Amino acid sequence: MKDTNDIYGNLIGGEWLQGNGSSINVNPSDTRDIVGLFACSGLDEVEQAVSGARAAFPAWAAAGPQMRYDLLDAVGTELLARKEEFGRLLAREEGKTLPEAIGETVRAGQVFKFFAGEALRVTGDTQQSVRPGIDVDVTREPVGVIALITPWNFPIAIPAWKIAPALAYGNCVVLKPAELTPGCAHVIAQLLHKHGCPPGVFNLVMGQGSVVGDALVSHPDVDAVSFTGSAATGSRIAATCGTLRRKVQLEMGGKNPMVIMNDADLPTAVQACLSGSFFSTGQRCTASSRLIVQSGIHDAFVEAISREMRALRVGDAMQADTQIGPVVDQRQLDSNLRYVELARAEASEVIGGEQLHLDQPGFYQAPGLFLGTSNNARINREEIFGPCATVIRVDDFDEALAIANDTEFGLSAGICSTSLKHASEFRRKVEAGMVMVNLPTAGVDYHVPFGGRKGSSFGPREQGRYAVEFYTVTKTTYQLA
Repeated sequence: MKDTNDIYGNLIGGEWLQGNGSSINVNPSDTRDIVGLFACSGLDEVEQAVSGARAAFPAWAAAGPQMRYDLLDAVGTELLARKEEFGRLLAREEGKTLPEAIGETVRAGQVFKFFAGEALRVTGDTQQSVRPGIDVDVTREPVGVIALITPWNFPIAIPAWKIAPALAYGNCVVLKPAELTPGCAHVIAQLLHKHGCPPGVFNLVMGQGSVVGDALVSHPDVDAVSFTGSAATGSRIAATCGTLRRKVQLEMGGKNPMVIMNDADLPTAVQACLSGSFFSTGQRCTASSRLIVQSGIHDAFVEAISREMRALRVGDAMQADTQIGPVVDQRQLDSNLRYVELARAEASEVIGGEQLHLDQPGFYQAPGLFLGTSNNARINREEIFGPCATVIRVDDFDEALAIANDTEFGLSAGICSTSLKHASEFRRKVEAGMVMVNLPTAGVDYHVPFGGRKGSSFGPREQGRYAVEFYTVTKTTYQLA
């Protein structure tokens, strides 16, 4: 990145423009380290970006698939070639460990290259009419101007899996990234600009969600909104889009269950829960929040996972031996610690979870495990979004399944079992959009649909071929033969 005295601007209408002041991007591993200064936008910048996208839309919608392929493939190729460089930026601004950050950058590159191919595979359908002498064609067309609002926890992958399909299918984009992690979104903007994205087709507008996000969602020239973030904000966006009768896609929270049956392979179950609950500092909507453990394996599982959890190394995201990086900022750390205190009242025992004070100033927290909890407790109802997991003891499969489904969320769910019967029944009956068997609840592929049920998701799925449902509209044409 540039010298920290420079301000990284918005990309609006193909030009790098400043906003109304700037925000400071701080390294959560070492708060003395300033990653950069980024433009902070207001209503004028939103108006410019949407107007530019609207003006660019007819030509981009009419552009052939080869042009879209070339742009997206070039961006994906450069992301993969520079994965270490961009991964270091991600680790520095978000706090994800360097291997995780490089892996996320690779995923962003793969997403761009996948949707480059999809730009060449937009298909239609020809059917016979029930009326003789009439042909029927069903085709797909781009939606128009799409506002994308992305979170801080996957600051390069989530923008990628929204931007790439939007552009592949001929839409124009205004992206508002999270205030805490604008650097990775800025990298994508730089690459799109470098590789010839036409002015106005992609726009980056950085700033506060209460200003930029709200203005985008309510703007009369925005045709669709794709949002990933909190359930409360998602509900407000859904209400606004419903009133304005525009397409909306929401990915929100999770309180994901991982069921461990008596017949589970213990090492497999422990490793799946360690990864799902604590890696990425637990800051994943797919994290294993509730560990639902059958009585026969409960004590052995708790002993094993507690031992492994205590051995996890918390530290600077850039250090080679770090397994868990810092929490993203002070506000999130304070929220996590409040849940730890709540757990002392709601759980029979709290292991770990305390704030850590290392040699350098940062937002460090030990992973925490809350034992002897009831599914009705707040710590099992509300998303903590930190390196914390609860343990719920159950007697049998039916009780485990009932508790797994007893939540307002339905994003990801997992089971550890060597029983084909239990695994199959769980897959059929669990109320979740994604199901993992003997695998962590977090960790998905880029070429298949992502999304959940109930309070976790709303609208068409993201990623893979299924993304076409949100980023296009269908047109049915009747013609006299």
